[in-house]
Amino acid sequence: QVQLVESGGGSVQSGGSLRLSCAASGYAGTTRNTEYCMGWFRQTPGKEREGVASIGSDGTVRYAESVKARFTISQGDAKNTLYLQMNSLKPEDTAMYYCAARGPYSSCVASLNEIMYNAWGQGTQVTVSA
Repeated sequence: QVQLVESGGGSVQSGGSLRLSCAASGYAGTTRNTEYCMGWFRQTPGKEREGVASIGSDGTVRYAESVKARFTISQGDAKNTLYLQMNSLKPEDTAMYYCAARGPYSSCVASLNEIMYNAWGQGTQVTVSA
């Protein structure tokens, strides 16, 4: 089973930047199914969790409209680390951010739908002050 551990959260002022990291371990698969898709989600109290950014097994990415041009999702060369570079942060970006994985598959596409994911980290808090 995949284990995910997020880090990099914190408190910043509006307009600032943060880089979240997610360390993944426990990847497993068969001869045919070895690929995982990864994503970042966020949640604030009283609201549903929303997809922020995702990356498919072929490297294609998807972003929520609210973060396009400000956030960038990427992976390390070994695909065992997921990053989220967050620039021009706004108070409305304040949330608990979660790393998620789904797989293994032969291939998978980027998705912001949380029900597609079968492994989740514990989350890291991001707070943006005005």
